[in-house]
Amino acid sequence: MKILFIVPSYKPAYVYGGPIVTIARLAERLVVLGHEVTVYTTTANGKTELDVPLHEPVLMEGVKVQYFKRITKDHTHISPALWRKTWTTVKKFDAVHIHSWWNFLVMGAALICTMRGVKPVLSPHGMMCDYVFNSRNQLKKRIMHKLFGKYLLSKTHLHVSSPMEWKECLQVNEKWKGDLIFNLVDLPAGNFLRKENNHFTISFLSRIDPKKGLDILLHALSKVPFSYKLQIAGSGEETYLRELSRIVADLEMEDKVEWAGWKNNEDKFTFLAESDLFALTSHNENFALVVVESLAVGTPVLLSEHVGLSKYVDENRLGWITGIDDVEEVRSQLTAAYSNWEERRRIRKDAGAIIYHDFNETKLATDYVTMYKQLS
Repeated sequence: MKILFIVPSYKPAYVYGGPIVTIARLAERLVVLGHEVTVYTTTANGKTELDVPLHEPVLMEGVKVQYFKRITKDHTHISPALWRKTWTTVKKFDAVHIHSWWNFLVMGAALICTMRGVKPVLSPHGMMCDYVFNSRNQLKKRIMHKLFGKYLLSKTHLHVSSPMEWKECLQVNEKWKGDLIFNLVDLPAGNFLRKENNHFTISFLSRIDPKKGLDILLHALSKVPFSYKLQIAGSGEETYLRELSRIVADLEMEDKVEWAGWKNNEDKFTFLAESDLFALTSHNENFALVVVESLAVGTPVLLSEHVGLSKYVDENRLGWITGIDDVEEVRSQLTAAYSNWEERRRIRKDAGAIIYHDFNETKLATDYVTMYKQLS
């Protein structure tokens, strides 16, 4: 098949977090399966622009990536050049897969598909949740949704990566038809040696953002009845990092919190494997790649109920799930994870095999192809 991805940003714009990784991983696996994948994207890289060629596609891991200049430097990602290219070429592809929502770039692309008689697959990547819908620019989002967003969504085929995201999307458009297929995850090869830690070691690895609920985790840990070390890996806005540092100081936790910095693909699996527990108390995550990565190396997880994979983790008995409205509940679940060392040992032994079976890239990519063919 000839498949077109339309996405506001693509690698190496890793500043945008997990979706960049999952989108590229899917495109690359589809190529391995013999399909021709083209990506239309912009030079977006946060507040800066990627230094990439603009006049011809760049071949990356077999994927033809066409970068287009954007005329806005914010989250709207407006790119008339990308829209023109989409208008003239979209009908040449067997399937079109649009990623993200709530920016003019992809909304314009969705409108072009509709006008050209093409029904695209849409992966919102968590953009339909209450947290996003009701947070920044909520009035603008509601107006956009009422005026043209709801109509455009009705002309797409929905793809979600978790049961929670499916439920959230149906609240936005109750008649949406679609498929639930897990995101592809770059799993590590080989075994990772585990070490005995002097203190119960809890890890966090992600973009450091208010959405991730690190403040909740810090307050919950401040009064747990056991010795621990919290290792925070990731990067974020300086203003928020200073705010978290103040919380750590106010709670007198400086000797128990380690700022581990950003971890690249080579280092992150070792970092996760050396932890006794991975914790993610997010306000919302439609999927959370790092949950799969942690379990792949045998590290149990503690997740908020607002993480997309929380149901999967609960059903497969791979960790602990908590609400985040009450800090005492989070503290109780952390204590349960610490106390139940036999359960943690079982998860260490069993988790890898479960993850490698359920997140087999060839199987998942084949499921995407089946979805595309239903629409072609």
